[in-house]
Amino acid sequence: MEYIKPKESIILSVSSVDDKLSSKWLYSMSRSVDNTEERMLAVITKCDQLLDDDDDVFQALTKLKVRGGYNFVRNRIDDETHEEAQIREATVFEAHPLLSKIEKAMVGIPALASRLVQIQLVIILKCFPDIVDKINEGINILDLELNQLPNNFMSKADGLVAFMHIIRSFTETLQMMFIKGEYNEYVDFKKMHCNARLIDMLDEFSKNLHSSVQFSESFLVEEMQVLEETNGIWLPHFLPHSFWIRRKMNNVSTFAILFVKQVWSYLEIVCARILIDHYGDYPQLLSSMRKATHNVMEKMKFEFMEKVVEMIEMEKTTYYTCDPDFVASWNMLISNRDKFMKAMCNHLEELSMEGHDGTVNVKHLFSIPENTRDQAFDLKMRMTAYWKIVLKRMVDRTALRLRFMIQKVVNKEMEMEIVNEMMMHGGGIEKMSEELSSTGKERVRLQRSIGLFQESKQIMEQVQV
Repeated sequence: MEYIKPKESIILSVSSVDDKLSSKWLYSMSRSVDNTEERMLAVITKCDQLLDDDDDVFQALTKLKVRGGYNFVRNRIDDETHEEAQIREATVFEAHPLLSKIEKAMVGIPALASRLVQIQLVIILKCFPDIVDKINEGINILDLELNQLPNNFMSKADGLVAFMHIIRSFTETLQMMFIKGEYNEYVDFKKMHCNARLIDMLDEFSKNLHSSVQFSESFLVEEMQVLEETNGIWLPHFLPHSFWIRRKMNNVSTFAILFVKQVWSYLEIVCARILIDHYGDYPQLLSSMRKATHNVMEKMKFEFMEKVVEMIEMEKTTYYTCDPDFVASWNMLISNRDKFMKAMCNHLEELSMEGHDGTVNVKHLFSIPENTRDQAFDLKMRMTAYWKIVLKRMVDRTALRLRFMIQKVVNKEMEMEIVNEMMMHGGGIEKMSEELSSTGKERVRLQRSIGLFQESKQIMEQVQV
């Protein structure tokens, strides 16, 4: 005896009849593969070998305790055709004195096949709802993938409509991220949180600029050099400060230039990411749109650079502020004069000053004439107070100019440049109507799979009925 386990049913096949065959042994075998016995069917093979007087064996076979019942079949022998085997099997079950007593529904290959179909049908009907749900889920997934493929436009008019929709969608996404500060699609990707990252860059820019305000260890040395290089006939407190300001502005201009490059490189990276994420399905347009984006960013970077340089030149030319913080800061710093003069008189090598962390080394100033020291001290305090205003003004103006130019990019420059690039150089509308071979193959594959799912669903519905 052996058992055969198809995908959904279990057949116990009896290939020989002997004393090992018993109800107890068969029951144990069936339980080992199907403890509920819902899919169990016993098949007695080689029934044509049963002798006419094997009544005891026949009685044993007909009393098999199998929940699904049992069937008697005759095996096909040697080179018999299927039709020949069916005829001889029917003859055996009609002519044999014992086998002819068995119900017709329990004998023959056709009856066995019918019984197996019934078992399988019962199993399918039990899990029918799950199967239909899986089929519907598969159809929905494939429909979603199909809808995400680029449209295959049949006319230039359709291509033009789609092209303009893509441009508007791109600029709207830029406006949402650059201006409104909405990052719904990139919640967990902090590099795409543009406003926050720009603020980080501005804070770093401001930090670098204000680091130049700190008092150096060589206190007043730089100011005395300025006095020497601008030596002339001047009225008291009307010493020329332009040299000092120009030197300082030249030192910080490097930070401003680096900031401009950093900002616009970052904005270009964000635009490139948006293009890939939203319009990667249009590779025939993507290269031209990326080129247009690069052109806009380069143009605006150059314009922004010009404005920043102009702002630096303005600071070198005119020294003015109406900011009340200047007076407050200068009064605080100049209040250190008495402490400084006392340190000089008493030859103190170090002193602490208001507005300065730590102590200042002044030992090197003992040999400097008092008039020079006083002028250098006055210049230091006055310019330190004014320099804070200049740096704050630079950061504020740079931030305002940056915001203004980003709005200009989103609301005007980007759309115009893309249209110009696509229409004049990229052949935009013609490219929209060209479907890539890979996209076409994927479309056919998805449509074929959807068709198979729908056909399967129809068959399942017919089975249920």
